[in-house]
Amino acid sequence: MDFSSLLLGLLDNLVRGLSLGSVYAIIALGYTMVYGIAKMLNFAHGDVIMVGAYICFFATSTYGLPPVVGILLSMAVCTVLGIVIERLAYKPLRQAPSLAVLITAIGVSYFLQNAAQLLWTSSPKVFSSVVPKGDVSFFGGQLSVTYLTIVTIVVCVVIMLVLTFFTNKTKMGKAMRACSEDKGAAQLMGIDVNATISITFAIGSALAAIAGVLLCSAYPNLTPTTGSMPGIKAFTAAVFGGIGSIPGALLGGLLLGIIEIFAGSYISTQLSNAIVFGVLIIVLLVKPAGLLGKKIREKV
Repeated sequence: MDFSSLLLGLLDNLVRGLSLGSVYAIIALGYTMVYGIAKMLNFAHGDVIMVGAYICFFATSTYGLPPVVGILLSMAVCTVLGIVIERLAYKPLRQAPSLAVLITAIGVSYFLQNAAQLLWTSSPKVFSSVVPKGDVSFFGGQLSVTYLTIVTIVVCVVIMLVLTFFTNKTKMGKAMRACSEDKGAAQLMGIDVNATISITFAIGSALAAIAGVLLCSAYPNLTPTTGSMPGIKAFTAAVFGGIGSIPGALLGGLLLGIIEIFAGSYISTQLSNAIVFGVLIIVLLVKPAGLLGKKIREKV
């Protein structure tokens, strides 16, 4: 293999890694926002991805709606679902031990999976991409990047920029940051903590819908357990980058996607997941708070 072929192979894997990592990053943003503000791990987040993908699938394939309408409908349903999950499952446990919240999150996850099986059966659905087929060629046609890959990366960057602006410049964003620092003090300053947390769940769930549509457009096999592994990997990405940090979720997601693609291409597709989690363990041993996370000192 000559140098040019090796370089083109590396570039191709890098682009595919950035595309997959962008999906992980969008999902991880939902994890990191909820944890940063509510200090809880919503392990049902991966199954919200699955619900969003199913809504878009039926909207576009069964009812023939345009892809944009399917995506918007998916976001709307997942937004409502996120608020309902927070109000019914997590709000009553606001002062409960973290273990109780964790067990509840796992229970909600299994509930959504089994509800999906009852509603839509467990037989796989073939998801049609919401992005038109086609590619852009580079280096005289030796390297091709699909429209879906370009759209996925661009959507991830846009979401990151909008979220950063939202949290830094808007009144609600500042309220979220205040609740993240100290919910008690924020409440004393007149901030509605319950509404802020609900809005956080709504935003995270809407992002999950977008991620589900992009994920199933790239990997079109849709089942009730579609969101389980991507959800776990996105949580890994959030921890990798520093959970609670929006830039950390982006960095962790992109790095995770790149590591997974390169491991599958150059080592073993069967070991790629093990390598991803192994890298996470090594990073956390060296930097327990994650790459961009901050150490929090607790007063005793």
